[in-house]
Amino acid sequence: MLNQDVKDAGIGFTHEDFAALLDKYDYHFNPGDTVTGTVFSLEPRGALIDIGAKTAAYLPIQEMSINRVDHPEEVLRSNETREFFILTDENEDGQLTLSIRRIEYMRAWERVRQLQQEDATVRSGVFATNRGGALVRIEGLRGFIPGSHISTRKAKEDLVGDDLPLKFLEVDEERNRLVLSHRRALVERKMNGLQVGEVVLGTVRGLKPYGAFIDIGGVSGLLHISEISHDHIDTPHSVLNVNDEIKVMIIDLDAERGRISLSTKQLEPEPGDMVKNPDLVFEKAEEMAAKYREQLRKQMAEKEGVVVEATEEDSDLYEEIAPEEVALAVD
Repeated sequence: MLNQDVKDAGIGFTHEDFAALLDKYDYHFNPGDTVTGTVFSLEPRGALIDIGAKTAAYLPIQEMSINRVDHPEEVLRSNETREFFILTDENEDGQLTLSIRRIEYMRAWERVRQLQQEDATVRSGVFATNRGGALVRIEGLRGFIPGSHISTRKAKEDLVGDDLPLKFLEVDEERNRLVLSHRRALVERKMNGLQVGEVVLGTVRGLKPYGAFIDIGGVSGLLHISEISHDHIDTPHSVLNVNDEIKVMIIDLDAERGRISLSTKQLEPEPGDMVKNPDLVFEKAEEMAAKYREQLRKQMAEKEGVVVEATEEDSDLYEEIAPEEVALAVD
């Protein structure tokens, strides 16, 4: 009767007419599409969103943000209009499932890829640790810091809550891998004040068959076994002890890999002095480093085609330092 009354009133548009019009101009919504919608109802575990479909779409609380949400009101307001990602097709009731989390997720990966390309340093707090390393969040994404890339004397479990500077090692959205380095961030910052050929004071923090790890101002450098002395040594333990304070010279700064390579071999006044008389090596360190830097300068000049006049003192140094010895020590 109501429909007939409406027609009699001259409006001429019934509920059935409206339904037919919707069918005629029905929009097809597909999973993966991004649509604009308006929040018209907040529920305890989700929200109903008007996206222009026949039935209101549903946004579950777990899809409201890339971060944890306990109550819809934390991220949404009634009548708010924004973008939504269509997560699944219509269910048996004709209702679509939406997501904000997926949009934030895609944008977060785009952002971290950009940060990696810029070789940016980011900061994040450690929220958990495991046997392999520490977990952080970058742009809402969960990142992993391998134990070998954590540069601190703290026990791993004591890092929870600490805010760390970090560099990107791997950003792979397809494999969902976001790997970062604390060590590389610290080394890069330290490198800004260091240069090849510089003598620094360090403390032996660890000894391995292939060399010694030397703490220089809070970051670790590698004194490879081949760079301890011109004389052959079987093991670093025969020359060095943990907690020894020694002078070392920087022979390579690799910011990309976060490595500082060190040498005492290049500081020896005579081959084998690190084995026979290490105190003499440390006493003459700055003098020998100056000769080393001059040698490097001449090598660079020769590569550029510039003739540099050699002194009698420098000629002895040419015999002591072979070009291949300047290369990065591989750990």
